[in-house]
Amino acid sequence: MGRKWNNIKEKKASKDANTSRIYARFGREIYVAAKQGEPDPVSNSALKFVLERAKTYNVPKAIIDRAIEKAKGGVDENYVELRYEGFGPNGAMVIVDALTNNVNRTASEVRAAFTKNGGSLGVSGSVAYMFDSTAVIGLEGKTADEVFEVLVEGGADVRDVLEEDEAVIVYSDVDQFSAVQEALKGAGVTEFTVAEITMIAQNELQLSPDVQPQFEKMLDVLEDLEDVQQVYHNVDLGE
Repeated sequence: MGRKWNNIKEKKASKDANTSRIYARFGREIYVAAKQGEPDPVSNSALKFVLERAKTYNVPKAIIDRAIEKAKGGVDENYVELRYEGFGPNGAMVIVDALTNNVNRTASEVRAAFTKNGGSLGVSGSVAYMFDSTAVIGLEGKTADEVFEVLVEGGADVRDVLEEDEAVIVYSDVDQFSAVQEALKGAGVTEFTVAEITMIAQNELQLSPDVQPQFEKMLDVLEDLEDVQQVYHNVDLGE
């Protein structure tokens, strides 16, 4: 599981280095979540989840408030959630989640990112079956044994609790995300280093040195697309 966390960590670090882009994506995601129910995290679980994630990326309060106020106001932008599945060089598997107000534009841009970098789009279900939707929550200041004990006492069901890179990482089913966080908060945890719902590959692929740069370029192109929210893959990118 350690290598899987490294891939998540690398993706998060990449996004942290592109603050304007990640802030814009969170602004869009917060707006959509707030429009789906009450614009209040107390009564809107989807909004509460997005805001918990936003904290780990240090999204400014001004951006959060602006997105929520936009949802409260008369502005009505229609966004569609889309998932694309495809293949990179040497059969690498890639999942792309998008949030868009122009489906044709997004489909064209995602397809081009694949085909121009040695990949191809697949049909729905061609890749996702090889990934597990997983809640990943990270924290510091406690040992794995302490965290496991807290979670057991709090009634949260988890897959793994591991110490990785001076942090404790909790892996659980998606429906346990809130239970894990609430149990940890009850034990005095106030900040999380990561709070994500991610897609973790069941098996990882190692690419040859002559192919990996092309795959990484494809990932960069996909990540840079305005409508793309998340990109998941099964390639071991190394340390």
